[in-house]
Amino acid sequence: MRRCFELAGKGLGMTKANPLVGAVIVHNDRIIGEGYHHEFGGPHAEVNAIRSVRDPSLLPDSTLYCCLEPCSHHGKTPPCTLLIQQKGMRRVVISIRDPFPSVNGKGIKHMQEAGIEVEEGCLEDEGRYLNRRFLHYVNHRRPYVILKWAQTADGFIDLEREPGDQEGPRWISNQISRTLVHKWRSEESAIMVGTNTVLSDNPSLNVRRWSGDNPVRITLDRNGRLPNSANILDGSQETIVFTGVNRTYKGKIQLVHADPSYEMVDVMEELFDRQIVSVLVEGGAKLLKAFLESGLWDEARVFTARMQFSQGVKAPEINEKPDESMTLGDTRLDIYRNKLTELHG
Repeated sequence: MRRCFELAGKGLGMTKANPLVGAVIVHNDRIIGEGYHHEFGGPHAEVNAIRSVRDPSLLPDSTLYCCLEPCSHHGKTPPCTLLIQQKGMRRVVISIRDPFPSVNGKGIKHMQEAGIEVEEGCLEDEGRYLNRRFLHYVNHRRPYVILKWAQTADGFIDLEREPGDQEGPRWISNQISRTLVHKWRSEESAIMVGTNTVLSDNPSLNVRRWSGDNPVRITLDRNGRLPNSANILDGSQETIVFTGVNRTYKGKIQLVHADPSYEMVDVMEELFDRQIVSVLVEGGAKLLKAFLESGLWDEARVFTARMQFSQGVKAPEINEKPDESMTLGDTRLDIYRNKLTELHG
């Protein structure tokens, strides 16, 4: 099953609204086939695993391990349970059920009715963690939100700057951390920043230091303060702008009307409807604090460097011990998880 998890992770950032799934086929304690879900709309992990088996005659006497319940409905691909049945497989081991309404136990029932032995709950906690984005999206009907910021040793996220400051952003984290952030961008559906961050830093919010697809860019510009020259308005990648001003943009930019009463929960509902499964929130301080205060966050990844600013923009605060900590050169990375969303997850 852990090999299933390892395979599934290869699809991170590529499966869009679909879960991460890996599958392994075992015959006489030997792996004879394996596969994973490569991309949204493509063959499922079970299909790829079955196709990889050189001698199909071994399938009836083999066990299929899969980190998520096989589907039993026609979507973009045929049902996996039907293929499993057609190949004569008699035993399937899964980690967790698929909470998606079209599946959610139906796949298990279909296989059992076909005489297939089904064992579920194998490494269930690890399976839930692997697919925490998808599970949260389905169960909570909002994207999985990851907050990210870098702060100085004395707790500042930036110096006080005016929009358009020619000196640009003051880098706090090191090169290793910046590369890691681009890896994270490639793993999530979308990336979000506030208006002040765009005005001050003019970020491109793409994947330059890593391979993978660019995330959907999101910003909140209620009063239409962003200039058309802003990098995120260049139309080169999918971008969503929440604004209360009627404007016309070129390229791949979509406007969402956001009047003064529009709150963060409304933003989350809109992103859910647009099948945005996860969002990496990169700042600024005001937007990060809004997520923390609303409770609409699930992870926070905080870089702390050795430098000190003495004054400036205070970093958000999480008054809990981190769930994980690691050292990246001269920078510490602390990872926090929202206990309230985990409790109700």
